[in-house]
Amino acid sequence: MDDRTTSKSPKSPKSPKSPKRPTIPLMGLHHSANRCRDAEETRAFYEDFLGLPLSCSLRRSRTETGVETPLIHIFFRMRDGSYLAFFELPEVPFEFKEQDPSDLHIALEVDDETLRAMYERGRARGQEPFGPAELESLRSIYFRDPNGYIVELTTKLEHHDEVMDPEKNDARAILDRWQADKTTRG
Repeated sequence: MDDRTTSKSPKSPKSPKSPKRPTIPLMGLHHSANRCRDAEETRAFYEDFLGLPLSCSLRRSRTETGVETPLIHIFFRMRDGSYLAFFELPEVPFEFKEQDPSDLHIALEVDDETLRAMYERGRARGQEPFGPAELESLRSIYFRDPNGYIVELTTKLEHHDEVMDPEKNDARAILDRWQADKTTRG
């Protein structure tokens, strides 16, 4: 069964609401960080290709957990003030693999004009995009960065806010059905 979180999906009986939990005063995303093979290759993709300015480079001799090793931590600023960040640790092994979009990706919102322009820009630079794909409430293209990570550029479709509204989309009941179906599958 294919459940979609849209108001057009058949409504099931409302599942019990989650118990009230104390709200943590999260203010937003500061940064998301991943490992990178080479800081300069990563900079070229995120700054030169995607246009995110390199905002900070921190050169250290120790990780956050106290491991003595040379590293650089680089940050790229997004318009909302958050950052994409990367660590290069040349002396610490890490298995880089080409990710499938369903395994791991980051989605960055752009307008429709930018989405089309980046599709053409990628093709012109030999940075072949996947897509475009239209999924429920988004239109997206995907690029692979120099580290094998998937970067999705996405634009909201007209009905995006309705699809993403938990008061209209039956999100909890769909998840509950998924969990129940999972247990019967084995």
